[in-house]
Amino acid sequence: MKKLKKLLKWFGIFSLVCLTFYLGLYVYAKMLPKLPIDKANSFYLYDNDNKLYKGGNSKEWVALDDISPYLVQATLAIEDKNFYSHKGFDFLRIIKALHTNAVNRKRLEGASTISQQYAKNLFLDFDKTWKRKIDEAWLTIRLESHYSKDKILEGYLNTINYGGIFGIENASQYYFNKKARDLTLAEASILAGIPKDPTYYSPISNEKASKKRQKLILSLMKKQNYITNEQMNKAYQKKLNYHGDKNTNQLKTLMYYQDAVIKELKKINSIPSSFLKTGGLKIYTNLDMDTQEEMEKNISQYLDYNEELQIASVVMDPKNGKILALAGGRDYSESQFNRVTDAKRQVGSTMKPFLYYAALENGFTPSSTFKSEKTTFVLSKDEDYSPENYGKNYPNKQISMATALAYSDNIYAVKTHIFLGENTLVETAKRVGISNKLHAIPSLALGTEEINLLSMVEGYGTLASEGYKIKPYLIRKVTDSSGNVLYEHKTNKENVLNKSIVFVLNEMLSNSYAKEFIDYNYPTCINIAPKITKKYAIKTGTTNTDHLIFGYNKDVLMGIWAGYDDNHESDVKDGNSIKSIWVDTVEHYLKNKDGNQWYDIPKNVVGVIVNPVTGEVATDQDKKKKMLYYIKGTEPTSENKELDQLIPAAKIKPKENTE
Repeated sequence: MKKLKKLLKWFGIFSLVCLTFYLGLYVYAKMLPKLPIDKANSFYLYDNDNKLYKGGNSKEWVALDDISPYLVQATLAIEDKNFYSHKGFDFLRIIKALHTNAVNRKRLEGASTISQQYAKNLFLDFDKTWKRKIDEAWLTIRLESHYSKDKILEGYLNTINYGGIFGIENASQYYFNKKARDLTLAEASILAGIPKDPTYYSPISNEKASKKRQKLILSLMKKQNYITNEQMNKAYQKKLNYHGDKNTNQLKTLMYYQDAVIKELKKINSIPSSFLKTGGLKIYTNLDMDTQEEMEKNISQYLDYNEELQIASVVMDPKNGKILALAGGRDYSESQFNRVTDAKRQVGSTMKPFLYYAALENGFTPSSTFKSEKTTFVLSKDEDYSPENYGKNYPNKQISMATALAYSDNIYAVKTHIFLGENTLVETAKRVGISNKLHAIPSLALGTEEINLLSMVEGYGTLASEGYKIKPYLIRKVTDSSGNVLYEHKTNKENVLNKSIVFVLNEMLSNSYAKEFIDYNYPTCINIAPKITKKYAIKTGTTNTDHLIFGYNKDVLMGIWAGYDDNHESDVKDGNSIKSIWVDTVEHYLKNKDGNQWYDIPKNVVGVIVNPVTGEVATDQDKKKKMLYYIKGTEPTSENKELDQLIPAAKIKPKENTE
């Protein structure tokens, strides 16, 4: 009993301290200037056809009196029944939600009030950080200290997301072709259910889920004495006709692009901070809606077997760095973490093209050979390193660089890496735009370092643009509400690689799906060869936890990562799935593009028909032949030197290996 009294005493003191602190913040907030909520977060985003695809608030701001009472009641019933009695935070609801989530060990309930949700809508992004939560709480207090409950509710209803349609007046017109003040109980209870998950609960894209949520809302309205039992049943049974278009911005991935845009916007120094706080901006982006839709369709189609597997994907125009489509995950409503902009993962063998560019720059050719066999590398201080080929497949013979790249041979890559010196790959990666810090270690050649996907896209963009480093970007222009230009993107190209060497490398990368390379192994992308109608440079990468693919020609570049957020092991099937996503998306993007998408042969480059595995000039006895390209003067002759003998014996010592 004494312990209980002591506990209650300390709880009372803690509650008093918290209340005093809150009142102090409230008084301080009252002394600050009012936030201009009628313009807050009025950011309008346009795609590459200058079509509006996201507006931060309603085009027609309607007064609370001009909104159907049914809609107001339905919103209060489902979102915040104590809205008119609390001061921004429903502390009893917070405690209840914490208890429920703790008991079930997962997040089943939320406790955000309408004031908190409105404060969240005043922000530019949805980062789940402590700073964000603190800023949101402070903004909630500022709203409550300066505005009446009616004004806050009015602002909330004019800015909330109703399935890609922002504001209740726009939503009412879109879904039911009528003004918000004319909504019936049945219509209002449908619309009030959408903001919980705007994609999932949209009656146009998912009427079954929408009706289920409507039933919950109507039951809460009855419980809270807004309507009678007869009204509840009649409204639920009412057959509704929807006016809107099924294809209008119902994408699960579009918000990832939007969040990336806002992140980029914050880094533009020429835009006054006042605009970033209060809005009133028109943001013209590079979004290609058709490509975004196609990419999302393919993600859904090829990953439908595994709901937990996550993805990050980017489509870019390598000529200028325009990001045309972006998915930071599979479904924004399920996870707002943007794996394109914010994650770093092991990139596996997708690191090898940068290694082989460095090798070509240092005298190697597509015909240069190493022996691919099970090998233990003895490094400094007698440390051992024993990489393995995928599937433990070793030819135990000399193979050409072109074959090593087509098969993604690990032994060849590590031998090349050590021969050049580990710092060479680090410096090459930095040159092409990979900004993540890399360590000069033997396994770097196999992509064991963690790198951000967007950084890798920039690196591959340098190869796709024939040696010019170009920064990927999403925003092409920003204006104020009157059309005055505040910012306009200017593409800067920096020539960092030799165009002729890049051409030789790109040609080798196009062998990843070439049937001429089928020998003791198969090229890594041979399984998607039947779908390929254009010519591409492609490289895949696989670790125990990650699958990647980058592929490009001069008109398009697409990079994809797939894996699990908790880093548990992935499956071979996942790697094959992203290959299908890649090929279907890029083929769709290029289907109506005219002209030659491949690169012109530089004047100092020659083609030679060779045996692809040995790299030697082809003879009549060779069953398989392939044209490979070389810088003039380095093309193969009848003699083919092995580079193994050039490597210092102290660096590589084959050892006895036991399985």
